Amino acid sequence: MPKDAAVEEFARLVRALKARDGRSYEALGRRLSVSASTLHRYCSGATVPEEFAVVDRLALLCGADEEERRALEVAWSRADRTRRRPAPAPEPEPEPVPEPPSEPELEPVHARVPGLPSGRRRRRWAWVGVVCGALAAVATVTLGAVLLPGKTRERAAEPPAPLTWTVASHLWKNGCGHTYLVERTPPPPPESADALSWAAAQGAVDGGETLVRVSVQGKGAAAVVLQALHVRVVERGAALPWAAYRMGGGCGGAVTPRRFEVDLDRPRPVARALDGYDASGQEGRTLPAVSFPYTVSAAEPEELLVSAGAARCDCRWYLELEWSSEGRRGTVRITDGGVPFRTAPVTGRPSFEYDTANRRWSRQEASPS
Repeated sequence: MPKDAAVEEFARLVRALKARDGRSYEALGRRLSVSASTLHRYCSGATVPEEFAVVDRLALLCGADEEERRALEVAWSRADRTRRRPAPAPEPEPEPVPEPPSEPELEPVHARVPGLPSGRRRRRWAWVGVVCGALAAVATVTLGAVLLPGKTRERAAEPPAPLTWTVASHLWKNGCGHTYLVERTPPPPPESADALSWAAAQGAVDGGETLVRVSVQGKGAAAVVLQALHVRVVERGAALPWAAYRMGGGCGGAVTPRRFEVDLDRPRPVARALDGYDASGQEGRTLPAVSFPYTVSAAEPEELLVSAGAARCDCRWYLELEWSSEGRRGTVRITDGGVPFRTAPVTGRPSFEYDTANRRWSRQEASPS
C-alpha cells in the first residue's frame, strides 16, 4: 500500500469513529487526555499517533467492537510503519577475503615415560572417572528432590499478573508545551505525536517535568484491585550542563486533568493524588482525584497520569503498582520501555524557543521554571 494511502486509510477510520460518536474534538480530547488540535490532526491524516493506545481508547469510547478495533490497529500499524520507517539503502556486499594458506598438521609424537601406564590404560581409567562422576551427579540431584521437595516447587514460575498496562512517557502539557534538555542544537521541534522519536534521536532529557500516562486494564472479567502507586528513584546526579529547548510557547487548556504529582527532589518521593478541573462548560466542575484502592477489569480500564518534577537533581526513576485479585497479590514495575524515566532540572540553564518566521532557535531572556 502506498505511503499516503496507508495514512489516509487510518485517518478515514478515525474520522468514522469521531462522526459516529458525535462529540466535538474538544470533548473527546478531554476524555483521551489530548488536545483538540492533536485529535484533529489524527482525523485529517496530518500526523499518526506514536502509540496505538490512544487510538484504542478512542475506539472504546466510541463503542467500537472487537473486530473494528483489530482493523483499526492494522491500519495504524501500516500508517506508522510506512510514515516513520523508510526502507534502508542496501548495504554493499563485502569483498571476498582470500583464505590464508593452511598450515600442515603436525603428527602427534608418542613417548613412553617410565613408571606411567600406557595410553590405552590411561584412556580406560579416564572413562571410568567420567562414568563415576555422572552417576554421582544424578544421585545428588535425585536425593535433593526427595529430601527437599519444597525447594523444587519454589522455583516454579509464578503465573502472570491478571492485568495489562501501556505507558506513554513523552507527553506535552495540554498537548502543546514541553521542555527538553539537549546537549547540541537540535533540529526544529516536532509535533507532539512525534516527540518520542525526536527525543530519542537527539538524546534529549525531560526538562523540569516528566508526564507519564499509564493505562491499566484487567485481562478478564475478574476485578483487579489496584492498591497503591510507589515511586522509586534509582539514581540522583548533578544538573546537566545542557541548554533547555521549549517545544512551543506553552498554551492554556480548558481542562486540568486529575493526576498524581511527584517531587523527585524529596528523599522519599510519594505520588500525591490531585483533583483536576474542567472549565469548558458554563460552570466549571472538579474532576475528583483517583484514590486507592480501586478496581479495573477488561471492561473497565483506568488511566493514571503522573507529573514528576525535579528542580535540583538529574533523577532516574520508575513506578511500582501494587495489585490484588482472587487471593493473589503482586507488584508490577512501570518503566520507560525497560529503562528508568529521567527528569533533570532546567533552572539556570540557557533557554531557547523556536522562531518559526526565521526558522531557527532563539535564545530567551529568562530560563523556564
